[in-house]
Amino acid sequence: MPASQTSPPSPTTQLISVVLPCYNEEAVLGRTHDRIVRALRPVEDVRYEVIYVDDGSADATWNLLRAFTRESPMVRAVRFSRNFGHQAACLGGLKEARGDAVVLLDADLQDPPEIIPEMVARWRRGWRVVSARRTARHGESVFKNLSAFAFYRLLDRLSDHPVAFDTGDFRLLDREVVDLLTGLTDRELFLRGAVSWAGFPETAIEYQREPRAAGASKYTLPKMLALSRSAFLTSGSALPLRIPLCTGTASLAGALLLAPTRRGRPKVLPLALFGAQSLAVGVLGEYLHAVLRQAQGRPSYVISERIRSTVPGAVLASVEEVA
Repeated sequence: MPASQTSPPSPTTQLISVVLPCYNEEAVLGRTHDRIVRALRPVEDVRYEVIYVDDGSADATWNLLRAFTRESPMVRAVRFSRNFGHQAACLGGLKEARGDAVVLLDADLQDPPEIIPEMVARWRRGWRVVSARRTARHGESVFKNLSAFAFYRLLDRLSDHPVAFDTGDFRLLDREVVDLLTGLTDRELFLRGAVSWAGFPETAIEYQREPRAAGASKYTLPKMLALSRSAFLTSGSALPLRIPLCTGTASLAGALLLAPTRRGRPKVLPLALFGAQSLAVGVLGEYLHAVLRQAQGRPSYVISERIRSTVPGAVLASVEEVA
């Protein structure tokens, strides 16, 4: 056992929660649920629950989740009052989960549920965080691949703590980690950054990400930019706060050295200085906005409905009991 690991969890109390954020996933949800049930069959001596979080879907996603709760004793579903975003849905699922370990998994089948048994096996060996690391991203554009590659490496450079490369939110978290994350008071919690910040023993399973089974990606460019803003400006790094000092110093030095004193001098300097000052003010504005949200104390999401399994006499069951 690696020295960085803690003692493994007791095998007599193992309940695995699988949390799936969903947003307009009616086209793929049935296949996702079938694959999850099949994927957990090899896991011995484990009970499990599947928790779907409907992040304000406008299609038939919620109706499908209702059907799952009528058919299977281990399914629960939570519905948000509107779309609060992927990170809020993940956090909501973590707070609903009761397992000794929790697996976060998107519902679009780009991340294979078939590696969950290996995640559980490593957790049983004592790892508190088991991440899934993407070695390839099939079916995605060159821009998406390059931006994702740059995102993690730049985040690691700017962060005050190490950041795992090429890992999203698909990971297994021990109950101790889940309790820590759900107890944080951040209003815009960047989960994967918070996991790295916590510093629990972590291992990774490599896999190749598949194209979406159906539908379109919900991470549009605006949502990708919003996630980047949360990651770089309001989570884990003090460097952006120092940008105004750097740009202010550079602007002042430039003004003293290059300010026009006679005709023929460049006239672009005032515009450049204005751009530098605007950038500094913009960075400060982002931080002030984050402080405002924190001071308001509003919840990250609002739940409008919860559904537990309606199967008569339903209890949390092993796969063998429902397959």
